[in-house]
Amino acid sequence: MTKYLSDIEIAQKAKLLPIKEVAKSIGFEDSDLIPYGEYKAKIKISTINRIFAEKKKDAKLILVSAITPTPAGEGKTTVSIGLTQALKQIGKNVNVALREPSLGPCLGMKGGATGGGYSQVLPMEDINLHFTGDLHAITTANNLISAALDNSLHFKSDLNINPRDVSWKRVMDMNERALRDIVLGLGGKGNSVPRESGFDITAASEIMAILCLSNSYSELKEKISNILLGFTNDNKPVLVKDLNVEGAVTALLKEALLPNLVQTTENGAAFIHGGPFANIAQGANSIMATKLAMKCADYTVTEAGFGFDLGAEKFFDIVCHYGKFKPSAVVIVATIRALKMHGGIAKKDLGEPNAKAVLEGRGNLEKHLDSAKRFGMKPIVAINKFVTDTEEEINAVKEICEKNDAEFAVANIWEEGGKGGVELAQKVAEMADSDKCNYQRLYDLDSTVEEKIEKVAREVYGANGIELHAQAKKDLRKIKKLGYDKLPICIAKTQNSLSDNKALIGRPTDFTINVREILISAGAGFLVPLTGEIMRMPGLPRIPAAEQIDIDDDGNISGLF
Repeated sequence: MTKYLSDIEIAQKAKLLPIKEVAKSIGFEDSDLIPYGEYKAKIKISTINRIFAEKKKDAKLILVSAITPTPAGEGKTTVSIGLTQALKQIGKNVNVALREPSLGPCLGMKGGATGGGYSQVLPMEDINLHFTGDLHAITTANNLISAALDNSLHFKSDLNINPRDVSWKRVMDMNERALRDIVLGLGGKGNSVPRESGFDITAASEIMAILCLSNSYSELKEKISNILLGFTNDNKPVLVKDLNVEGAVTALLKEALLPNLVQTTENGAAFIHGGPFANIAQGANSIMATKLAMKCADYTVTEAGFGFDLGAEKFFDIVCHYGKFKPSAVVIVATIRALKMHGGIAKKDLGEPNAKAVLEGRGNLEKHLDSAKRFGMKPIVAINKFVTDTEEEINAVKEICEKNDAEFAVANIWEEGGKGGVELAQKVAEMADSDKCNYQRLYDLDSTVEEKIEKVAREVYGANGIELHAQAKKDLRKIKKLGYDKLPICIAKTQNSLSDNKALIGRPTDFTINVREILISAGAGFLVPLTGEIMRMPGLPRIPAAEQIDIDDDGNISGLF
């Protein structure tokens, strides 16, 4: 039986090029970089401004999304990297732009987010852990606002903030359910005003969303200044600009705004920057990194988090709106294992060949294919191949794709790297170079907030409609009064189902999306309807991945995946 190396073993055996050589391969000089050791660098703002000012033609943008996630795994990041390597193998000038991992999932259940096998971005351990400190800077910037806000309450400033009507929360980059709901200011007068609050995970912070939607320091500062924190005792909005800290918050993000440059296992350039979750935020890397990647190649591959219903919808309706992107191709990743789970097979039985179960799980894939077409895209399905997949099972997926007028390719990129994705790369390049995809928004921004939520619920999730709970109705009245009703929507929903109930796998029918409340992310420029039981601070599983991670006396890390 073939013994396969683990992802971290492959990463540690890879031969890395100095980052200056990788940078030179896409047109950067040493003077354009801020090195973070030998294998990581940021691109200087002066270089970014110069490149953006040159008006060079943009690369063809290729979006990678997926079917609804299962515990069996789908591998969007692996396919994104493998596709990039494969495009390079067929002679294309290509870059990849991806999100940075969050520590919470890395040490919790999900593991790392740097790809897998021979399709990874490196150095794997650095990227998955502290990397260049971007998430720490975002955490600190967010919490400076929190500290300034509570300081204003403590000194009873002229802002007259109502402590019971503060929506802004602190954040940390860790899964920590015990901090979801807390009481601040206990212990006497010297410890500020007692009030209820809580923590979100850093990836859900509005600062993260804003960083990923900003093109410059001035735009970043402007967006931060417009963050809505709460309301005064006479019901007037309180913004960050009222605290006079937007300059300091932006200063803390000076280097965090700059895209990070690393490399793939085949030494191709990779921009890794920003990491908003797709179930509770916009789910895409920074528009600055994507734009930079598009100026340095003929093709750029990027990824949207979780399934198409979350990451891709938000990419098309939010990120493309603010980044002025027009994708030329979309890839939907599926695995035989995940399709079998959507067909009702238990995880422990996935190793058994079962083409019938693959066909029974077809509904989930078909819904995502249908959704892609609603955005004017002609999707390509990539099967992220596992060693247990059989020809009969693969042919079952091919049959599904043929019946749904979708291109199809097997990608053996975990095991073979770029050469295992050549067929996929050829089909993607052909699609990107054609005029078959004509990207369009799903909804009109001038529609009412209810209409926008209902449009996504019906056309992307397959719901019968939406139900607005009492708090959501109250929020809608406030949103309209404050003039935020023309913003795009960023629905927070479980990633485990097309519905808002994580137990409903496959392609659920006859369900309603329950909207509990609607948050205003005025700085980022979108509204966040909270649905079902979604939370903005995850918890650790019973046995977290952190229990497997270790380090030896030579500094070698093990157990990270």
